[in-house]
Amino acid sequence: MVRTMFDAIAPRYDLVNRIMTFRLDVRWRKKAVRDLALPKNSRVLDLASGTGDLCIDLREAGHQPISMDLSFGMLSNDRSGAPRAQADILRLPLPDQSVDGVICGFALRNLVDLRQFFEECARVLRPGGRVSLLDVGVPHNPIIRFGNNIYFGKIVPKIGGLLSNGPAYRYLPKSIQYLPPRAEMLTLLRNAGFPDARHDQLSGGLTQLMTGTRAL
Repeated sequence: MVRTMFDAIAPRYDLVNRIMTFRLDVRWRKKAVRDLALPKNSRVLDLASGTGDLCIDLREAGHQPISMDLSFGMLSNDRSGAPRAQADILRLPLPDQSVDGVICGFALRNLVDLRQFFEECARVLRPGGRVSLLDVGVPHNPIIRFGNNIYFGKIVPKIGGLLSNGPAYRYLPKSIQYLPPRAEMLTLLRNAGFPDARHDQLSGGLTQLMTGTRAL
C-alpha cells in the first residue's frame, strides 16, 4: 500500500513538501546532513530516498550518495543523478560494513519493523560510521502541538488533495501515530549498535532527528 501511494504522489512530491512545510523541509534536511559529521568523500546511503533531495544535499556537502527506495515512481523522478536502486530497506542488498553513513528522511513511520531497520543500518555501516534519521515529531509545547495538530491534520490533507493525491495526504498526517515514543526509539537504536544515539527536536518539535555512531 505504501509503495503504491508513493508511486502515485511522486510527480508532485517535492512541490507539495515545499508548500506544506513553508520550505522548512530544506532546513531540516541540511541539518540531518550536517549532523552526520562525516569527512568529505564519505559513501552515504540515502534510504527511502524519494526524489533525491537528500542525495543532492549530500553531494553538495562533498559526499558520495547512494539512493535506495521501495517506490519505483519516486526513483524515476529522482533528480540527484546519484546511483540508485529499488530496494526494501529492511533487507538492504549490500554487504556488511560497506558504507560510511546512512541517512533517512521522513520514512520511519512507514516501516513495519523499526528494530530490523536499525539493525540493517548497523550491519551495512563500517565501525565508527554515522546514522542520521529524520521524521515528523510531536511538539512537547501544548500550544505548538495544538496548532500543529490542526495544520497537519486538517490543512495539509487539503493542500495534498488539491495539488496531488487526496487519500495519500490524508494518510501521511495520521501515520505519525505509528512511531513509538522517542525514548523507545532511542533504546532500539542503541540496542542495534549505536550506544551514543541522541534525539533532537527541530522547529519546536515539528520534526525530530536521531543520530548515532556505529560501535567499534
